[in-house]
Order: sequence, then C-alpha cells, then structure tokens
Amino acid sequence: MTAYASLETRFSRLSAISGAAGILGWDAQTLMPDGAAEARGDQLAVLHGLAHEILTAPETADTLAAAEAEGGLETWPAANLHEMRRAYLHAAAVPRDLVEASSRAVSRSEMVWREARRDADFPRLAPHLAEVLRLQREIGQAKGTALGLDPYDALLDGYDPGMRRAVIDPLFADLTSWLPDLIAAARTRQAEGPAALPLDGPFPVDTQRQLGLTLMRALGFDEARGRLDISLHPFCGGATDDVRITTRYDEADFSRALMGVLHETGHALYEQGRPTAWRHQPVGSARGMSLHESQSLIIEMQACRSREFVSYLGPLLREAFGRSGPAWEPDNLFRLYTRVEPGFIRVDADEATYPAHILLRYRLETAMIGGDLAVADLPGAFNEGMRDLLGLTVPDDRVGCLQDIHWPSGAFGYFPTYTLGALAAAQLFRAAKAAEPALPGCLAAGDFAPLRTWLRANIHGQGSLLTTDALLERATGAPLGTAAFRAHLEARYLGG
Repeated sequence: MTAYASLETRFSRLSAISGAAGILGWDAQTLMPDGAAEARGDQLAVLHGLAHEILTAPETADTLAAAEAEGGLETWPAANLHEMRRAYLHAAAVPRDLVEASSRAVSRSEMVWREARRDADFPRLAPHLAEVLRLQREIGQAKGTALGLDPYDALLDGYDPGMRRAVIDPLFADLTSWLPDLIAAARTRQAEGPAALPLDGPFPVDTQRQLGLTLMRALGFDEARGRLDISLHPFCGGATDDVRITTRYDEADFSRALMGVLHETGHALYEQGRPTAWRHQPVGSARGMSLHESQSLIIEMQACRSREFVSYLGPLLREAFGRSGPAWEPDNLFRLYTRVEPGFIRVDADEATYPAHILLRYRLETAMIGGDLAVADLPGAFNEGMRDLLGLTVPDDRVGCLQDIHWPSGAFGYFPTYTLGALAAAQLFRAAKAAEPALPGCLAAGDFAPLRTWLRANIHGQGSLLTTDALLERATGAPLGTAAFRAHLEARYLGG
C-alpha cells in the first residue's frame, strides 16, 4: 500500500467518526431528553478526542510526509493530499485535552442556552459562555501560532479556508457605505405602493410540514438520504449520506418554517451533491461555510423569493391551507416575501437588512476573541449595536444576544460567512441565469432541475478541489465582491 492509499484509509475512518458525532449532535438538538445531556457531552467529547488522536498521531505526520515525497498524484488525489495536510495542521496545533474540554463545555453551554433563551435569562448562560469563549481563545491562539495567523483568523480559517479579516473588512466596509441608503429607499418605495395584505391563520403544523416536504421534493432533496425534523434553532447537520435538516413552526405564521425549510434544503442539496467517489475524503467535503451559505441563500433568497417562484408557490399555498382571495394572489405574496423591515430576529430578517445582523455579530465576536469585550458586557454591546445598525430597542435578551446558538456552541468565526455567502449567492445566481436563460421560467413551473444541475456541476460536485476564490472565478468569472449583491437588491427592491 502506498503512503497516499494508507492516508485514504485513515481519513475514511475519520469521516465515519465525524458522521457518528454529527448524528449524536443532531439528536441532542431534536429528540434527546434533557437528562441525557451530561452523558451525551461525554460521548461527543470521546468521539472528538478519538478523531483528534487519529489525525494527530505520529504515523499520520510520517505518512503525510511520505505521500508528499512520493508525488506523482493526479488532480483529485493531489488536492485530497493538500486537504489532508490542512486538516492535520489545524488538529495538531490543539492538544487533545483542550479538544475534549471544549467539546464538554460546548455540550453544557448548548443545553443551558435552551433554558436561558426560553426565560430571557442571560446571567444563567454567562458563566458557561465565558468558559466556551476562554477555550475558543486558547484554540485560536494555538492554531494561530501554528499557522502564522492571529487567533480570530485562525478560527475563521476553520470555517472558511483561506478567508481572512483583511478580505472581510473591505467587503463589509463597502456594504456599510451603501446598504443603509438602499434600505431606506426600499422602504420608501414600499410605502408608496400597495400595502401588503396579511395572511390570516391559524396554519396547522402538520399542513406546514407537508408543504415543506412538497417543496423539498421539488428542489431535489433525496428523502432516502435525509429527513426533516423540528429544533429550537433551524440547522442542517447529520452525516454523509444521512443529511438531517430541521425547522421550527409557528401556527400564526407559516412563512418562518417554510423559508427555514427552503434555506436548509439549500444546504442539504450541497451535501447530497458532493462528489460521490470522494465523499469520505477531505477533498469531497464542501468548500467552506461561505460557499455553503451561498447554497442555502441561492435557494431561499435568490430563487424562492423571486416573482417567478412566488407565482408557482401561490396555488400550493391556497390548496394547502384552503384559502383564497386577494391576500393569496402572487402579487401580494411577492410583496410579503420581499418586504424590507428591520426586525430583532436574524433568521427571520429580509435579505436587505440581514447583513446588519451579521455586521454586528462580526464586530462583537472579534472583540470577544481579541479580549476587548467581556461576556458580562455582551448584552449591552449587542443592544447598542441593534440601535445603531437597525434603529431597534431590544426588549429582552431572548430576542437579543440569546437568540443564536452559535456562540454557546463555540462557533466563533462562523457568522461572517452568512453575508459572504449572500454575496457569493448573488454572483452565482447571475451566472446560472446567464448560462441557463430559461431558468426563471422553470422556477415559475416549480422546475428546479436546471438550477440544481448547474450548481451540481459548478459547486456541489467540485467538493474542495479548488479554493473558494478559484471556484467562484471559474463559475462566475469574478472573485468575491459586492457588485452582484448590490445589483440584485436594487433590481428587486428599487426596480433598478
């Protein structure tokens, strides 16, 4: 067996361990009884520790060096070896005891967060979040030392390979320079047009679920390799060939669950479309979270809030809920689904105001990792940012800094990928329409095959063969930027 073949076997085992941890993590957020939290935390810590031990074993380093010395690999195996080395460098920088301590702290913090969020009780979470932050700072410092990066960039690199604050900051500064005026102009234009008519409930949860499944099938979700469930915070997780997505339901407003399902199905399509031959190897993984978020947003925002898709959705809604009348006509539905209105909840935000939520979280988490913001001061800083960026006064921490699970889960460095993903989604959708001129008409008929086929060829099926920049340039002809996103918002909300 060659050194490279030995590595493939080793990384296939790591993929299986990761999949097991993914299913246990999904269960912890959906079905697990609260009393099992401590035991589950221990189980996940052991799995994460075991994966870390395999990845950082001396023989892994020796075999990597031997495979690199052998050379002669073709394109995909060579890229796989590069990704193996990258995974090793990230893992070897962090001691196993720190990996397990972080895993246990996260498990405890996530369970306390559920109670704290429910009761709007930040002090209950604060000590647990402080411990998670302390450990994430240690991990960031350890990785930063090994990779030659500052701690935040080192954490960011774990979610979005190659991404740096030096790239993000100019993009976010550009957004900040024109987005407030665009939001104001969009709201003025809305006010001058017909008022959106409300959709009166209640909307039974079972009907909402069946509608969600119908649209998942239309999008191309493979139900033989995934499922839909309920969780406090919508997410896409699970394992290779077993993709679990979740949403949350509100009988007074079906759109939250519906758009959540569409968003998470975009993630799931990426996972189900990864290159089959490499699905248990690093090169077969999704190419970072900015591109992953682009896939959820190209479905939810670019395609499924388009006028064409809404014309297809209208009859489905009327049949599912047994409603009729002007409020259920496509023009009114389009006004509802493209309404620009600042709100407290990030996951419910429209695509124009959504970046403000991310700008705030990016500012806060970089300050926390940098030691410039203490956990005790987070609620006040969050509330001040909401006033500055969206003009809103936060009534309690449940709709403030407790609304997201990311920080209790230790996901520092994740938040900026949401808006980077929105920028990429705009570029990709523009390129897809240029390549497939019939695409808008297909969306009006509920036919996602042309879009899905284009994404499979240009994003999903490429795995981690290329860097994010190279993948975007090949697919769209340009590096990541704000121009396509701005043009999209102006066209949809200002008629430009």
